Amino acid sequence: MSSYLLIAGATALLGPMIMAVLARRVLGLRIGAVRALLTGVAGLLAAGVVGTPMGPQASRTPLVTVQLGAALLGAMLFLVLSEAAVTGGSVRGMVRWPGAVRRRLARSRRYTQLSRIAVRHGLRRFLTGRSRRGTASPQDQAALARSLRLALEEAGATFVKLGQVLSSRYDLLPDVFVDELSSLQHEVAPEPWPDIERVLAEELKAPPEKVFAEFTPEPLAAGSMAQVHRARLRDGRAVAVKVQRPGARQVLERDLDILFRISDLLERSTSWGRTVGSRELVQGFADSLHEELDFRTEARNTVAVAANTALAAADASHDGDGPSGAAPRVLLPEVHQELSTERVLVVEWLDGVTLNRADTVIEAQGLDRERLARDLFGCLLSQIMIGGVFHADPHSGNVLVLSDGRLGLVDFGSVGRIDRMLRDSLRELLMAIDRNDPQALSDALLDLVERPDEIDEERFTRALGRYTARHLASSGPPGREMFSDLFLLVAQYGLTVPPEVAAAFRALATVEGALGRLVPGFDLVEEARAFASTELARRLTPTQLSRSLAEETAAVLPMLLRLPRRAERISSALEQGRLNINVRLLADERDRRFIRGIVRDVLLTFLGGLTGVLGMLLLSTRGGPRVAGSLRLFDVFGYNMLLISSVLVLRVLFTITKPSR
Repeated sequence: MSSYLLIAGATALLGPMIMAVLARRVLGLRIGAVRALLTGVAGLLAAGVVGTPMGPQASRTPLVTVQLGAALLGAMLFLVLSEAAVTGGSVRGMVRWPGAVRRRLARSRRYTQLSRIAVRHGLRRFLTGRSRRGTASPQDQAALARSLRLALEEAGATFVKLGQVLSSRYDLLPDVFVDELSSLQHEVAPEPWPDIERVLAEELKAPPEKVFAEFTPEPLAAGSMAQVHRARLRDGRAVAVKVQRPGARQVLERDLDILFRISDLLERSTSWGRTVGSRELVQGFADSLHEELDFRTEARNTVAVAANTALAAADASHDGDGPSGAAPRVLLPEVHQELSTERVLVVEWLDGVTLNRADTVIEAQGLDRERLARDLFGCLLSQIMIGGVFHADPHSGNVLVLSDGRLGLVDFGSVGRIDRMLRDSLRELLMAIDRNDPQALSDALLDLVERPDEIDEERFTRALGRYTARHLASSGPPGREMFSDLFLLVAQYGLTVPPEVAAAFRALATVEGALGRLVPGFDLVEEARAFASTELARRLTPTQLSRSLAEETAAVLPMLLRLPRRAERISSALEQGRLNINVRLLADERDRRFIRGIVRDVLLTFLGGLTGVLGMLLLSTRGGPRVAGSLRLFDVFGYNMLLISSVLVLRVLFTITKPSR
């Protein structure tokens, strides 16, 4: 009796696990122990459901294979349903369901709020896809652009920042939208001092009065993500303290979740979304905002931009007159790393006023507006073209006119980075514009953007020739439409601007507003051409040429040393008639895996369909030997073949519909 109970207990424990292992192997899934046990129990229940109508004699008949097949099929069905219902195929996902429900409710409330904002500003027909047909008049476009700007401002900080990013995408939006979105601002009330004091105490591990000698509770500026206070350290140095608003991360994550869902919808259902890569666009925007939320990243950005700016200034001064001589005349604040945390940033206090309020200061000190504009623009160009790390949001509020007549740059929460190859392509682009050379402009653009597999380069070059004739050969300074027409031309030929290059153009478009406050009608294109000429002259100096030659020689020398040996091998193979070319099809393992998957699914589908047809034929065949009572051998074979067919077809369907992770 005890041995019988032992066998029964072992069967009860091992049976579910065997069913779970078989189902997991057939479907190609990795599951945890809890879900494996539930899968096995589901398989045994399916076997019990099938075995009940067969009666007590079923276990002693060949239909035991039908029960085993039903158990496997039931276990597979449970796995398929649980994989569809539980994110990641883990039971932990079920535990997260209450939180997911709460997030869904919060997202629904936010959807409703955004919909009301859109309806209030007359954007409902564009949300429902029932916009008016035909080409809209300039007045209608201007009214729509203004409504969009007002709606984004009311929607909150995340959507304001998105509009600011879109304001530099000349390839996506008409000029009237770009101009309107460029003026986006988001005024918010400052956070109550007790909440800010609590954040400071949590981040600095001490009350602010113990860390600082003085601290002003009233903020100097309040933004959507943070606000800035003035303070004084124990050693007497004045500092600016940037404190993140409580709850800023939660608001950002909620809005980004909505933006990701909208971008996925656009990419699936619209050709425009697929062309511009709406998902990738929002992903880059989300990465930028996440960087802004971590003030340690901003501290590193400030140090990196300052180091690269100083290096560019040193190179320029070593080789002669640098690009506009701007870098030494634009100051960047020093970061106090020991006091900077994820939500608190402490930097040197730059004594000055923001550019949008500096008109009286400039007039009182008699400052040269033209010189200030050249300083600011030259500094940004040096960061982009030489240093490779640049301020990505240089609007008037982030530019200071200091008490000593120089300029200062603050708020490095958003920076751009461009590698050396892209910087070289940007320099070639500026030089091609300076020489009015369509062929060089085409080569530089094709190196700068992400190109499709096929492009008619000859037609593209001719189009650029017409572009240069229209914008560069005419009298008078080129207007802002020069950049918009260039981006439209790039989009027309299916070219995609990389995010880092788009960030550089966005920074240039942003700084144009600050430059316009200093010198109305400031000619960015002419200054950029002058920068390109100066940079080319600097690179052709003996010192720079010798440095470039040494760098290129160091890179090419190993290859040159290998050339004689390789040439000798090729000549020997030619002399002896052993020269051949090997071409390996499907050399990449990913390609082989893809082909194997297709062949496997096709074979399983064929075998599953064939087995099912044979099973139906056997069940419909009359006569044949009997196994037990009214049960025929053909019925046994038919039921088993139908189960095998169901298992194979379910395996193929699951493989095809399973989301890739």
